[in-house]
Amino acid sequence: MTNNSPQPIVSRRQWLKVGACGLGSLALTGFVPNRSDAGLLAPKPPHFAAKAKRIIFMFINGGPSQFESFDYKPKLKAQSGKTGLKKKKLLGPLWKFAQHGESGMWVSEVFPHLAKRTDDLCMLNGMQTTSRAHPIAIPMLHTGDFQFVRPSLGSWVIYGLGTENQDLPGFFTIKPTRTFGGPANYGSAFLPSTFQATRLGWSGQSIKNATIRNLTSTHGRTPEASRASLELAQSMNAELLSQSDQVRGVIDSLELSQRMQQAVPAVMDLGRESKATLKMYGIGGGPTDDFGRQCLLARRLTESGVRFVEISSSGWDHHSNLDKFNTKAEQIDKPIAALLFDLKQRGLLDDTLVLWTGEFGRTPETQILNGKEAKGRDHNAEGYTAWLAGGGVKAGLTYGATDELGYKAVEGKVHLHDLHATMLHLLGLDHKRLVYRYGGRDFRLTNIHGNVVREIIA
Repeated sequence: MTNNSPQPIVSRRQWLKVGACGLGSLALTGFVPNRSDAGLLAPKPPHFAAKAKRIIFMFINGGPSQFESFDYKPKLKAQSGKTGLKKKKLLGPLWKFAQHGESGMWVSEVFPHLAKRTDDLCMLNGMQTTSRAHPIAIPMLHTGDFQFVRPSLGSWVIYGLGTENQDLPGFFTIKPTRTFGGPANYGSAFLPSTFQATRLGWSGQSIKNATIRNLTSTHGRTPEASRASLELAQSMNAELLSQSDQVRGVIDSLELSQRMQQAVPAVMDLGRESKATLKMYGIGGGPTDDFGRQCLLARRLTESGVRFVEISSSGWDHHSNLDKFNTKAEQIDKPIAALLFDLKQRGLLDDTLVLWTGEFGRTPETQILNGKEAKGRDHNAEGYTAWLAGGGVKAGLTYGATDELGYKAVEGKVHLHDLHATMLHLLGLDHKRLVYRYGGRDFRLTNIHGNVVREIIA
C-alpha cells in the first residue's frame, strides 16, 4: 500500500542543526561514527623539543595597575602629587611593596598569598602592546591582530599540537568577556571549527552552576531520534569531506560532542576534590569562591589532557575607585597561589605554562574624569606588567623595567607579539612556521612580527 501523505522537506542545514543540538540526549553507549583517522585534534609532534605541553591563561580583564601589584616605583611614591610629564598630578602607589622569596621579587601587600610563590614567577615588567584602547588591545592579546577576525592563541596552539585527550576539547574558555571582541577572542576564525574553544559561562555570571548547554539539554528529542539525525548529518558531511578542511572540522566537532557526554561532567565535578583542596583554592563562599572554582577547573582540565585553558577576572579598569584595588586582588590572590602550588606538587608546573596578564597597564598620573581628578589611572600600552610561571621559563626572574615613574618600558621590552612568539616556542612551535593558508596567503599568529625572548627561557 502506498502512503500518499505529504512528506516534510528537510534541508541539509536543518539536519545539521538537529544533529548538533540533539547531541545532549545521545545515549552514553550510543553511536560512535567510524573514523578513517584520528581527526584534526589528534596529537601532533612539535617543530622541536618542547619545554611546555599546555597553557593556562589568566586574563585580568580591564588593564590591572602595575603600580598597585608588581612594579615597585619608589620615586613615583616620593613625587606623588607633583605635576607629571603629561601635566597631570602623579599618583603614588596606594599600597606598600616588599621583597619576597629567595629572588627578592617586589610584590604589593594586596597579594600576600601570591607573594609566597614569587620564586616560581617570571615577572615581565617591560611589556608593551599596540593600543591603549580596549576594543583593540583585547583582540590583540587574544588573536595577535584587531583589523579583522583572526584565530585565537588557543586555536593556534591546538592547530599546531592537537590535544592529549580525544574525549575533551583541546581548548576551554571559562567566563570570557562578552564585549570587545566577544566570541572572536576564543574563536578559530578561518581555521577549522574544531580548533575553537568550548565556552563555559560568561563574564559577570557565577561559574558555580555553569553548564555546556548541548550536553545537558534533550531539546525534546529521544536518544534514538538524535542518533539518527547525527548519523544522517555525518554521512552527508562525509560526502563533502574531500572539498574542505572546514567539513573535517564539523565532523570532528560532532563526534567530539558525543564523546564529551561522559568526560566533561566528570572533570567538572569539583565534589571529587578533598575539602582541604577546596579550602586551599578559597572555594566555599566568599570573595575567592568564583575565581577559585575557575583555577581548580583549569587544573582539572589541564591534568586531563586539555591543551589550552583560559580563565578570567573582570572589573580591573580602574579609572576611579583605585582605592578598591585590594578587593579585586583579594578575589584572585589565594586561588592563583593555590593553583601554582597544586600544579607544582602534582609535577605539572614544569610542563604547564601559566600566563597572568591584562590587555595593558595603567599610567602613573591621576585620572581626570569630567574635568575633575579621580582616584584612578588611565590606560597605558607603553609599559606594563605580565608574568609567566612554569613551562620552561626562568623562575624567580624579574625581566625588563619601565622608567623611574613608570611611563614606558625602557629595558627588556617585550611586545605582545614577542610574548606570543615565546609562548609558542616554549611549546616547541616555531611561530614563523606555524602557518595556515587562507585566501591565497599564509597567516600566522604573530603576522610579520615577533621575536622569541630567549633571556627568560630556562
